[in-house]
Amino acid sequence: MARNIQFAEGEYYHIYNRGVEKRRVFMDEKDHERFVRLLYSANSTESVHLSNYQGSALLEIPRGESLVDVGAWCLMPNHFHILLKEKRKGGLSKYLQKLLTGYTMYFNTKYHRKGILFEGPFNAKHLDNDNYLKYQYAYIHLNPLGIIDNGWKKKEIFDFSAAKNFLFYYSYSSFQDYRGIQRDMGVILNSKAFPEYFETFTDFESMIEEWIR
Repeated sequence: MARNIQFAEGEYYHIYNRGVEKRRVFMDEKDHERFVRLLYSANSTESVHLSNYQGSALLEIPRGESLVDVGAWCLMPNHFHILLKEKRKGGLSKYLQKLLTGYTMYFNTKYHRKGILFEGPFNAKHLDNDNYLKYQYAYIHLNPLGIIDNGWKKKEIFDFSAAKNFLFYYSYSSFQDYRGIQRDMGVILNSKAFPEYFETFTDFESMIEEWIR
């Protein structure tokens, strides 16, 4: 859990959390889009109210200085994963507090509910060696395969072509950004703050294919 880790500037962390009692936290496309906008706007030393920027592109949302660097992310029906680098003291905790509080308030208002939405504040793993950090790029980006084929963690993909096609067109992760696809969501990432594991887009795709074959 997050409370067992002392976050430090310049260190890398895998952050994840799921819905309370494993409930779905993304019910439709609008929910996904709201969380994506918060991934960007909550990463700010300033307070940003998304209601003031409805319909605006992410780059048009002023946010001041960022709190963390985001290296990868993905959304699943009942949980999420984010790869983060602590950029300033207290930045990671502040970012996640803004992100999760903002989304919970949105979700509870939309679906007429009260109370917590996620299981605790968040979970975190310190990525304290290079191999562990590099592995996260595969783990986080392959996670959405669980929607269609749970065998990916054991490298037991039933249909390789279907799995690859699903990942290539799954919008709610940074997979497409690492494939070089230009899109609005790309501004969430600051990949330059992380080790350069993939010199080309093909290098990234090759790693993914190696994991699902």
